Amino acid sequence: MGIYKYINKLWRNPKANMPELWKQRLVKWRRQDTTVRIERPTRLDRARNLGYKAKPGYILARQRVRRTARKRPKRRNARRTRTRTNRKVLAMTYQSIAERRANKKFPNLEVLNSYWVAEDGKFKWYEIILVDKENPCIKADKNISWISKKNNRGRAFRGKTSSGKKSRGLRNKGKGAEKVRPSLRKNKRKAH
Repeated sequence: MGIYKYINKLWRNPKANMPELWKQRLVKWRRQDTTVRIERPTRLDRARNLGYKAKPGYILARQRVRRTARKRPKRRNARRTRTRTNRKVLAMTYQSIAERRANKKFPNLEVLNSYWVAEDGKFKWYEIILVDKENPCIKADKNISWISKKNNRGRAFRGKTSSGKKSRGLRNKGKGAEKVRPSLRKNKRKAH
C-alpha cells in the first residue's frame, strides 16, 4: 500500500482515527480568520487527486463557512406562523459557497477545485485549490493551461467547478435530468 492509501484510510473517519489532532486543529482553526492561505494541503491524497501540484502557480486557502440556515425576512404588519423560521434557502452547497468566498479574497486567481477538511456544530472548513492563470509555469503545463483561457474566468461564480456542477444538478444524465440542461431557469424550473 502506498502512502496515499494510508492517508485516505485515516481520513475516512478522522474524528475516531486521530482524536487529539482533530481537537487541536479545530481549536486553532476557530481562532483564525475565515479565509487563510496555507502552505501545504491538510489532505495530501485528496488535493493531489483533484489536481494540486507542489509547484509555482498553485495556491491553497482554507475557508470557513457557517453552518446555519438562513432566516426568512421579517414581514411587517402580519401574524403568520412561518415568519422567521430558520431554513437553508440557498440552492447551493456549503462547498460552492466556500469556493466563491475564497475567490473573492483572491480575485486574481482561479478556483480549480476544493475538498472538505473539518466540521463542528457551528462551522465547516474546506480547502480550496487556486491557480494563478498568469504564471508562466501554469501556461507552459499542458495539463492545466486550459484554465488561463477567457471562457474559464470566474469558474466558481458561474458554477463550473465540481461542487458548482453538483449544485446545478449536472452530475445526472439521461432519465430524470431532462430539465436540468442548459439551466433550470431556461426550463422555467425553480431550484429548491
